[in-house]
Formats: sequence, structure tokens, C-alpha cells
Amino acid sequence: MARAGSRREFGEISKLSSGRFQARYADPAGRTTESGGRLRHTAPHTFVTRGDAEAWLVDERRLLSSGTWTEPGRRNAEKHSATLQFGEYARRWLADRKVKGRPLADRTRDHYQDLLDRVILPTFEVTPLRDITPESVGRWYDDATPDRPTYRAHAYSLLRAIMRTAADPTKNSGQALIPFNPCGISGGGSSGAKRRIRPATAEEIAVIVANMPERHRLMVLLADGCALRFGELAELRRSDVDVKNAIIHVRRGVVRSRSAGVVAKTPKSDAGIRDVPIPPDIVDEVIEHKKLHAAPGLQGLMFPGVNGGHLSPSAFYGKVTTKRRGRTHRKGFGWYEARHVAGRDDLRFHDLRHGALTEAARHGATLAELMALGGHSTSQAAMRYQQAASSRLRELARRRAEARGWTDTNR
Repeated sequence: MARAGSRREFGEISKLSSGRFQARYADPAGRTTESGGRLRHTAPHTFVTRGDAEAWLVDERRLLSSGTWTEPGRRNAEKHSATLQFGEYARRWLADRKVKGRPLADRTRDHYQDLLDRVILPTFEVTPLRDITPESVGRWYDDATPDRPTYRAHAYSLLRAIMRTAADPTKNSGQALIPFNPCGISGGGSSGAKRRIRPATAEEIAVIVANMPERHRLMVLLADGCALRFGELAELRRSDVDVKNAIIHVRRGVVRSRSAGVVAKTPKSDAGIRDVPIPPDIVDEVIEHKKLHAAPGLQGLMFPGVNGGHLSPSAFYGKVTTKRRGRTHRKGFGWYEARHVAGRDDLRFHDLRHGALTEAARHGATLAELMALGGHSTSQAAMRYQQAASSRLRELARRRAEARGWTDTNR
């Protein structure tokens, strides 16, 4: 609490209860606060002696007399921004970052932190923001993980986003921290050639399914037949699988992150909440799996882990058989072993989803129908077509089943 201050010709000095001194003065232009009071400018710090406070007021009046005065708060912010290091600002940026008004998803935050720790901070952590130039960004980009183009593209995109915020006065209390964004590499956020995905054939899927553990075989069939993601499958409950009407209600997915652990939550967008028809040629497998492998109760997991919780990726993916001196050293299991037996070591589990959507398109699915099947969204307009597409999706599932040799007599 400040004690009574001493009046001066210019400004005033107050002695605080701590024994230190505070200096301030009225706005030279006579501006007022929102409440109608006289706007005053206070020194950015307190002083040990009254003489120091007086010296600050003398300096402020000298700036006014010379016509070079600016608000003390603005000058202090500019001084701070001149020495603000990238590492300090990047950590603050990541902590405060929001997308569409919501904090970053846990996995996204973990990914950004990994990019900072591994790729960006080793070069720029102690570099002042104002000293990061297009040339230094270019040199960093040339040396940053050249053997991992996608990872480098992600790192560049993150650096560009951070520096764009630093250059935006609306994001920094009206004062840009840097004069412009130094990240101007054309195509820097793109990794160039994309990985080509060769969808699995019906024969390859059959081999993979036959070599999976029985409790996980249906996951392969549903990924290939319904375009479901691993996280969506791992969170499926008995109540989500309507065998009578051959529908899977996708309402949640499970995600894993270093910071939050295992979390089951709704999809990022409304498009992810959808009803997906089960191809008729695998309905019997769904019924059998429910009887033998799903956890009990309406909320029982369709694919529970060995401990009753969510299935872990490592338990599903497994390992490939290894050999020593021509003999089996360690027997493989899971997805990695099954795809190896099928001769498809290049096939990712997520590629099954890609294959399902590709097949749907081949059988005549419209863009809106593909979005509804895959839970994708790029605009609100596309969302409005999802309800209309639901019956069409069932017909598409039937056509794909027939293309694989299924007929009504099979059942």
C-alpha cells in the first residue's frame, strides 16, 4: 500500500509500505481512463531511493521536451521484445495456443513439443526473436532432418506459425514483437512426393485375417470394410454395434498421448460422429466376435485389452518373426507378422481405411458419401449431405461385399 506521495512540478513520487518508491505522471495529452479519471503513466519498476525515482521523472520530461516521448509501457515492451528469446516465446505460444477457441488436442500438443525439442529449439532456443532472419531460417531448413521430409515439413510449419503470431500486433497487446515473419520458404510446409498407398487385395486381406489372433481378426475386417480408424475400433462398445440393422455407431475414439495418457473422447468434428453400415459378408463374423471376445455388458469393449482396459497399439501390432542362423529365434504375432506373411510389409493398418474409401469411390460413391463414410469434413455444406447419404452407404457396402463374392445364399 502506497503512503502519501510528494507533489512535484512534473509527476509525483510515493513511498510504498515496502520502503521502495514509485513514480508516475499524468498523460501529457490529457487522456482519461474508461472510468473518466486522469490517465497516468507509472514507472515499469519501483526504486530503492527517492533520488532514483526523481531521476526517472527527469528523464521522462526530457523525452517530452525533445519530442521523442512514447508511453513507458510501450517502450518497456519494445525493450523486452528486442531481447525476448525464441525458446521462451515458443513455450508460451504452445501453452496459450487455441484452435477455433479450444486448446490444442493432447496429441497435437505432444507432437508440437516433440518438433520443438528435436528440430527447432536446438537451433533457435536462445536466439532473440528479432535476430531470426530469412537467411537463418533457410540454413536451418536445409540442415533439419533432410532424411525425414515429412517431419521437417511439420517442423517448418510450426516455426512459421509461431513467428506469424509474433509478427501480429493483435496477438501481442497491440505491439508486434518482430517486424515481419521470416519464414517465407515456398513449399516449406510440404514434404513433396506423398507416399503411394497400394490397397490390399481381397486375397491379401484374407491371409492377414487368418494370421491375426482370433480376438483381433474382426478389427482388420472392420477397418477394411467400414473405413474405421484404430482409435475408433479400440473404443467401440457392444452398444455401438447394431447387428440387427448391420450398423456401427461411431461416437467416440480413444487417443493416447504422453501428457494425458489414454483418453476416450468424441471426434474433433461433428462429421466424425456417424453411422457406418456393416458389409453383409462380415455380419456373421461380428456376431461371432461379440459372443466370444467382447467384454460383457452394453458398455463392454468390443476389443478389450488383456487387462480389461483399452487395447494398446503394441498388443495389436505385435512383432515380426526373427531368425538366427536360419532358425526361428522369436515367433512373431499380431499385425506386423500377419502382413509379413501376406507379403505386404509396406501396408499400414490405416491403409485399410484408405482402401475402403477408394473402393467405395470405385463403386460410385459421391464426395458427400465418402465424407460421410470416412467422417471427414472440409465445410459445413458437406455436412448437410450426410443424412441423405446414409441409405446410399448401405447400398455401397452391399456392392462391395458382392464384388468380393458374397451373395444372399452365403447366409
